[in-house]
Amino acid sequence: MSDEELVASSLAGNDAAFAELVARHKRKVFAMAARFGRDDQQIDDIAQETFIRVWRSLAKFRADAPFEHWLSRIAVHACYDFLRKHRHEREHVALDENLDAPSHDTRNDAAEILHAALAQLSPKERLVITLLELEEKSVREISMLTGWSESNVKVRAFRARAALKRILEQRHE
Repeated sequence: MSDEELVASSLAGNDAAFAELVARHKRKVFAMAARFGRDDQQIDDIAQETFIRVWRSLAKFRADAPFEHWLSRIAVHACYDFLRKHRHEREHVALDENLDAPSHDTRNDAAEILHAALAQLSPKERLVITLLELEEKSVREISMLTGWSESNVKVRAFRARAALKRILEQRHE
């Protein structure tokens, strides 16, 4: 069955059809959630929230675009809401803190530095940088996923890159 047929079947009361939709798309949702959550519990929470929102909004799916695009938009909003909700809990770890222990893996050190720097960005900055640079989405795709205009995405991306640069330069000093 196609995603659209599964949606129709789910709306008719077939819980197994919705379970199939979840099974088909959970890898993509968890991958996106992993870009924003810091541990397995947070990733699970984001993914669960995404699928709850999908279930609650299923009747609003118009099938004028593929189900996967509609689901991605809901997942992006769930990730953004997660970032906003946990902004006060952001890791205020100094970027140099993780580098005190001896390490032979420069790639892991760089990933830790980047993760700590991203954690210091605002939710909107982190969202746009993650989608643009890590998820490799186009400006147009980000606009469609977030509801922001393409110009707004470009401005936010410019500001987010500048903020990230400032954070990394402060670490270097």
